[in-house]
Order: sequence, then C-alpha cells, then structure tokens
Amino acid sequence: MGTISGLRVIRSSVDGYGVIATRDFAEGELIAEVDGVMWHEREPVDDRYSLILGDGFFYDMVDQTRWINHSCDPNAEVEVGNDAERGPWAHIVAIRAVRAGEEINYDYAFAPEVAEPCRCGTAACRGYIVDEELLHLVVKPPAVASGAR
Repeated sequence: MGTISGLRVIRSSVDGYGVIATRDFAEGELIAEVDGVMWHEREPVDDRYSLILGDGFFYDMVDQTRWINHSCDPNAEVEVGNDAERGPWAHIVAIRAVRAGEEINYDYAFAPEVAEPCRCGTAACRGYIVDEELLHLVVKPPAVASGAR
C-alpha cells in the first residue's frame, strides 16, 4: 500500500484510527482515488472496509482511505463506479473546504439492519450510522429506545 499525498492515518478521537488532511482541499476537490479490490457477495469475504458498488459487488478499500471515519455531518463523500473501461473505482471528494489537520469523514449511510451506534459527536449526530431517511427503521436495544443508561 502506497501512501496517498495529502493524507495521514492517525489515532482518532472518533473511533480507532482516522485520516487527516495534511494540506487544504477545496470544495469539490478530489481528496483520494481509492485503491481497492472488487468482490461479490457470494464470495466468502467479510470486510467492513468495503464500499457498495451495486448488483452484489463491493469494493474493498486497501489503502489509507479504509481508515476514514463516519460522520453524520461529513466533509467528504464517496463516488463509486464499475465500468468496462476503468473497472471498479472509488473517489473521496471534498463536499466543503477541508483544512490541513482536519479529520476527513463521510456518511457511511448503512442500511438499518446493519446500523451501528454512532460516535461522531457532531451536533447533527443521528445516534446510529444509518442512512438518515431510514433512521426510523433502526431497531434500537430496549435501554437505548427508552433513554435508560
């Protein structure tokens, strides 16, 4: 795995490892071209660092981008594709200006059946890593649903 210019993996206050910008990125700027390997859901692969390409195909992130954390108020987004000319591909793109030293993050928008508790800590935090429009479908454990701690 080669290093991606402009990014550095760090210990994150959000969760485990994270990725920070080592230079400024403008809104709409390509932050990284993701290096990865395509696999199909029928294959015996269990990798939580994969992006959904569609039609049962996934893209396993094998570079620093695999450590980018989720945020309910992200500064980047993922663009993916799989075409005959390029094959599978993914890009991390800034959706607002990102300053050097800032942690890069995007909204994982998981499906409700695989939603996980969120630790992004933003004012916009949904409490779960889930597509915002599907939050109402998340089955919360009884203690969480009742507000008990």
